[in-house]
Amino acid sequence: MDNQGGITVQRALELPGLRSGLPEVMACADRLGRTVRWVHAGEVPNIASLLKGGELLLTTGLGLGTRPAEQRAFVRRLADRGIAALVVELGPRFTRLPATIVETARAAGLPLVQLHREVPFVTVTEEVHTEIVNGHYALLQRAEEVHRRCTEALLGGGGIPQVLSILADFTANPVFLETPDGRLLYAAGPVSGDAAADPLQVWEGLRGQREAEPSANAVVVDVPGGGHGTGSVRARVVLLGVSAPLLPVHRMAAERTAGVLAVVLMQARQEDELSARGRGDFLNDLAEGRISAEDAPAQARVLGFKPGAGPLLPVVMRLATDPGPSGNWAVLARAVLEELSSVGVPVLLGVRPVEGRVPLLVSLRAESERTTVADRVAVALRAGVERAGLDRAGASPAVVVGVSGSWAAASAGLRHAAETATAAQGLPARPWYDARRLDIDLLLWRLREHPDLAAFVDRAIGPLRVHDVVSRPSLLPTLETYLAHAGRKAETARELHLNRQTLYNRLARISELLGTDLDDPETVLSLSLALRARRHTAS
Repeated sequence: MDNQGGITVQRALELPGLRSGLPEVMACADRLGRTVRWVHAGEVPNIASLLKGGELLLTTGLGLGTRPAEQRAFVRRLADRGIAALVVELGPRFTRLPATIVETARAAGLPLVQLHREVPFVTVTEEVHTEIVNGHYALLQRAEEVHRRCTEALLGGGGIPQVLSILADFTANPVFLETPDGRLLYAAGPVSGDAAADPLQVWEGLRGQREAEPSANAVVVDVPGGGHGTGSVRARVVLLGVSAPLLPVHRMAAERTAGVLAVVLMQARQEDELSARGRGDFLNDLAEGRISAEDAPAQARVLGFKPGAGPLLPVVMRLATDPGPSGNWAVLARAVLEELSSVGVPVLLGVRPVEGRVPLLVSLRAESERTTVADRVAVALRAGVERAGLDRAGASPAVVVGVSGSWAAASAGLRHAAETATAAQGLPARPWYDARRLDIDLLLWRLREHPDLAAFVDRAIGPLRVHDVVSRPSLLPTLETYLAHAGRKAETARELHLNRQTLYNRLARISELLGTDLDDPETVLSLSLALRARRHTAS
């Protein structure tokens, strides 16, 4: 099967139909690798005008003419038309091909074959066409395999960079996603072989050349946007054949990849949102370990992030409620970046609408800046949520600041912050939480589906939960405040706006219901854990 979407002349000669005719190659045996895209049989002198190129022409020679000049003209017209090969069946017209025909074919570079036995041309046509159709089907299967892998990557939590990497590996060439006006959004290259060069260098090196004169060895496929006019194209997938030739199967794969990307970008109605989602995909892939610490800096540069020599600070915001499809993530990203422009440090911000999450990497000049920068980032994130209208329920989002470090630590830092941001939902509102101080909450969140956790909560505070359902005043808030102030009764009374005797009575009632001593350290620890864990267990 020829990778150009047909079969070779050599393969056609090996099929039973032509093989039974005892084919003899008379000219250009070195060009039997030409691609046959179709078979045509005919006996008219002007048959070349009926062909498009790439055909295997079958004839008995009746249209070749009787004079050498006619024969030369006939062969030259076929060669100019670009047919794959000329096959002449010997018989009443020719017992052997004239030297004029052979020499003209050789000079024109046209493969010429004579058949010593009569063969049914219809049989040859059916066999070759069946082989071509089967070959096309095989190409489609290869392209569909790329589509399947891309779909699986997305379902597995991957993003646009991973999809493009799959296509790059399949084509053994760099792949790019650009805006309709030619601005680079993503770049991906094969992971192995000679083609494993920096795709950014390829892009920069060929960008001016592409703009001046489009390369013949390039494939550009539109990613549909679902709209009309300027909205009909959301982005473009670009393949550049710098390491290996681009074949029709690569275009098929690119078209199917573009279809996958169109679904991913369906809700990205603005270029800003497309970019923000892409940055979110990159940060998510980094957190999940799909991007190595060695490759991350180069890919981050594509996204406009150029950190300094200081540590990287991971930050993750988790919205408290499902933002729904109407959330304007582009507005959120733009608003946050505008707010952070005065911070004076590089920031890479992305959005993950499916999880309601906003991950960031902030480049610090020094570790001593961590608290100050975290304060500014938290303010900017909350202001962005308000401007984007993503706080419909009025619930406060959880902003978690992770552990700063190098690119090697960024993966674990982002993942830790993301999980902690989810675990922090329901905690008292704060400007931001330090991921290092919420490890207990994260552990309880990870155990949320284990039946022993629910049983522990029920044993520890079950009687209070039952009491608060049927009686007043509720006692759980009193216990929470008391433990939050480390058993300091005066501070607890002030926060609850109670006089001391009322507080003492409530604490006595709590001890009675639970059958415990609130001054016992083990009891305090158990109750504190149970109060934290109840957010993650069924009521």
